[in-house]
Amino acid sequence: MEFEIKTNQNVYEPAEDSFLLGENLQIGPEDEVLEIGTGSGIVAIYASKLTNKITVTDINYNAIELAEENFKINGIDNIEVLFGNLFEPVKNRKFDVILFNTPYLPTENEDILDDDLNYAFDGGSDGRKVIDLFLNEVKNHLKPKGKVQLIQSSLSDTKKTLDKLDSLGFVGEIAESERFFFEKIVLINGYL
Repeated sequence: MEFEIKTNQNVYEPAEDSFLLGENLQIGPEDEVLEIGTGSGIVAIYASKLTNKITVTDINYNAIELAEENFKINGIDNIEVLFGNLFEPVKNRKFDVILFNTPYLPTENEDILDDDLNYAFDGGSDGRKVIDLFLNEVKNHLKPKGKVQLIQSSLSDTKKTLDKLDSLGFVGEIAESERFFFEKIVLINGYL
């Protein structure tokens, strides 16, 4: 699919991980979808071709503004855009599908950027700081038979994510992956 996407130096630019998620969405036409950390909005734009019930959030206000601009450029006017961290903006709501291209890179203090772009990749010392917070809450925001699709790196312990999903009652699987010279980027699907 071809879209026009503007970028911003303070927002994660769509890359292989964005397209791995966007091109493998499992969304039905009636599904209510939540995307955490929408960034440029590219994954939500893919999702908009499958359903018109989409909510996106981001902790980076630059991303909120950029996503809204990209939705407008691409003629999409039915995506709800909310500012905030993880599930805070959708406290008491439930969705059929939850999407998240997680900040999965292990980072040390010297790797941390002093700007909003840091939110896009900073996974803490083991790469799991945000992944684990997300997994601890995700089931509370899914409808029965809901699913989660998330992107992470082999550097942030894929097996731990699958084990955590299993402990929460999901059937988890690595649906797709792409190898890069120092890591493998994986798409993990979890089904309730």
